[in-house]
Amino acid sequence: RSFTAGIVRTVHARAHARADQFTHILQAGSIPRMIGQREIVMKLLSALAVGLLLAGPLAAQDWDKGFAAIEAGDFATALQVVRPLAEQGQSWAQGMLGLMYANGKGVPQDLAEAAKWYRLAAEQGEAIAQTSLGLMYANGNGVLQDYSEAVKWWRLAAEQGDTDAQWGLGLMYADGNGVLQDAVLAHMWFNISGANGNAGGSENRAKIEKRMTPDQLEEAQRRARVCLASNYQDCG
Repeated sequence: RSFTAGIVRTVHARAHARADQFTHILQAGSIPRMIGQREIVMKLLSALAVGLLLAGPLAAQDWDKGFAAIEAGDFATALQVVRPLAEQGQSWAQGMLGLMYANGKGVPQDLAEAAKWYRLAAEQGEAIAQTSLGLMYANGNGVLQDYSEAVKWWRLAAEQGDTDAQWGLGLMYADGNGVLQDAVLAHMWFNISGANGNAGGSENRAKIEKRMTPDQLEEAQRRARVCLASNYQDCG
């Protein structure tokens, strides 16, 4: 366990240093950009590192080669590592390939192809891919805009603790996109996202509080406590 934590800390440090290699470009329409370039790389590479610790030495060697290529800006070499693993069904590689297609790194930019790979990873439970796919549906990038689908994928990621997905659900409830408008649930998700360190969640929580009654605010805070205490299993 401590070895895994050490790998993740190393990934965080390296991703901070080279996060400008990627830009998460999905940001059209009324849904604001939710995932900054540093955050998306840190989260994806952290998940990648943990997954590869379980995959054995050969996969770890592949990851080291791919990571070194990304650090050097050699996305063509990174693609040679990532694509075969993605095609073999490794979810972290599918998510990474989706990110590469979304940003045109090592491949021509292709949002439809990005959505394809995000979906494959998302269906295997990768929270980062679920969040990214939800954002594509929210903005209609690479897929037909569908707020209900955005809510579906964000909810799955939010229940795994992804703070950007939690923020996204708050936005949907605040505006009534894909769900019935509900200030209490919006505040609950903003509050949870903010408590988990998401600045956007905290900012939007403060904004929505201004249009809530004291009773609504009390209920939203109660629901947030229940949701967190249940490990996201009771968040209705």
